[in-house]
Amino acid sequence: LEGNTYSRLDTARLIEFGQVAEGKDAFETQMILNHKQAIEFLVHSPEQALVSQDTIVALHALLSDGLMPDPAMCGRIRSRAVEIGGSVYLPVALPQRLEELFGIVVGMASEIEDPFEQAFFLMVHLPYLQPFEDVNKRVSRLAANIPFIRHNLCPLSFIDVPQQAYVDAMIGVYELNQVDLLRDVFVWAYERSCQQYVAVQQSLVPPDILRLRYRQVLGEVIAAVVRGGLPVNEASVQTMLPGSVQPEDREHFTQLVLKELAGLHARNAVRFGLRPLEMIDWKQGQTRS
Repeated sequence: LEGNTYSRLDTARLIEFGQVAEGKDAFETQMILNHKQAIEFLVHSPEQALVSQDTIVALHALLSDGLMPDPAMCGRIRSRAVEIGGSVYLPVALPQRLEELFGIVVGMASEIEDPFEQAFFLMVHLPYLQPFEDVNKRVSRLAANIPFIRHNLCPLSFIDVPQQAYVDAMIGVYELNQVDLLRDVFVWAYERSCQQYVAVQQSLVPPDILRLRYRQVLGEVIAAVVRGGLPVNEASVQTMLPGSVQPEDREHFTQLVLKELAGLHARNAVRFGLRPLEMIDWKQGQTRS
C-alpha cells in the first residue's frame, strides 16, 4: 500500500534471514525492517499492546525510524502544517489543538469494547487527524491490530488489497467524511487475512516449546559465543549458560544453541543483534583454529 516493490518472497527472506533483495533501495528495506520491529513490539510484549497514546507514539517511532527527513520527529507529534498528497483536505495545523485532539481520539478508541469497531475507528481517525509529519497510515493499520492481538483474533494484513482501492477509500474519509468505501476495504481485507492465516497455520511446523520459553536467553548465549570468539562445541555453550536455564532443560538448550550456531552467517545474524563485522571476525577465528 506504500508502493514498496519488495515481493512477498523477498520480504520473507529479509525478515527471516536478513537477506536484502537485489536492486532494492535502502528506503524500502528500512520500511520492511521497521514493520518487523513494530510488530514484534506488540506481539512479544502483550502488556504494551494497548490503545494508548504511549503505544501509538511508540509505533510511530518504530515505523518511521530512518525514514523521516528530521530524525527528531520520530515518535513525536508534529509541530507544523502538513498536506495530503492527491487531496484538498488540510489537517489541523495548530500544535496545541493537535495534541488535544490526539488525546481525545486515542481516549475514545480505548473505550470501544468491540475489537472490530475499535480497529476500524483507529484506521479512520488516525490518518484523518495526521498527528505525525508522515507514516500516519502505516501507524493506523498496525494500531488496528492491537484489539485483535488483545482478543486473540486473526491479525489484519492487507495482502492482495489493491493500492488504489485503499487510496480511494482514504480520499473518501478526507474529503467527504464518508467511511463506506474504507469499511468495505477493511471487511474484505480482514476476510482475506483470515484465509491467509488459516493457510499459514496449517503449513507451519509446531514450535519448539523450550525455544519459545528461552527465546531471549538463546539469543544472548549465541551472541556471547560469537563475540567471545569461542568455537562451536558444547564446552563453549556450557560456559555461557545462565542460571535461568533450568537443569532439566540444559541439554536440550545446548543442542538448540549448537544448531543455531552451525547455521549462522552474516546475513541472518541480525536476529541475535550481531553485526556483519562481528560475524566475519568470528568466522575467521573459526577457520584459524
